[in-house]
Amino acid sequence: MYLMADSIVQNVHTNNERDNGWNGTIWAVLVAGSNGWFNYRHQADICHAYQVLHEHGVSDKNIIVMMYDDIAHNEQNPTQGIIINKPNGKDVYKGVPKDYINSEVTPEMFLKVLQGDQSLHQKGKKVVKSGPNDHIFVYFADHGAPGLIAFPNGELYAKDLNNALRNMAHQKKFNKMAIYIEACESGSMFSGLLPNNINIFATTA
Repeated sequence: MYLMADSIVQNVHTNNERDNGWNGTIWAVLVAGSNGWFNYRHQADICHAYQVLHEHGVSDKNIIVMMYDDIAHNEQNPTQGIIINKPNGKDVYKGVPKDYINSEVTPEMFLKVLQGDQSLHQKGKKVVKSGPNDHIFVYFADHGAPGLIAFPNGELYAKDLNNALRNMAHQKKFNKMAIYIEACESGSMFSGLLPNNINIFATTA
């Protein structure tokens, strides 16, 4: 994930420079779909992805983080309040927005956030409020199985994700979207399902 996150943002900025007159906004949704100390790596990678985006100038108001938030202060953590994503690495937890934590990290909430649910927005929660000129980056880290990816409670099924993506394309909610899913069998979330004419690039573990 360390090199992946750096290349993601560099590619986004390179593409922006090539788009003559591009005046859109970059949005990012970062999701750790697990909880528990034994799944440390998922939240660590999400925190690192946030740091990369933040350091490259993506505004915090446009970065939405969903993670259970039970690692940094876990009783098994020998460095309380700190999360690293590589041996002897720096703290990647500091400054990470806690937009959706604990029981809020669900498949239903993720789809609402991604599609800019108005009711959540009215409650003061961050959602993707994108338009036809905007670029969206989605990064998900957790476990998966054929046709689904896991959340702390529940699963997100391929058909539901692709229905949401098609609806967003129909409503012109993005110019380009990049989706990275780091989970077993995650290719099944898109293979034969993702239309090839809606300007979405998806890559999976």
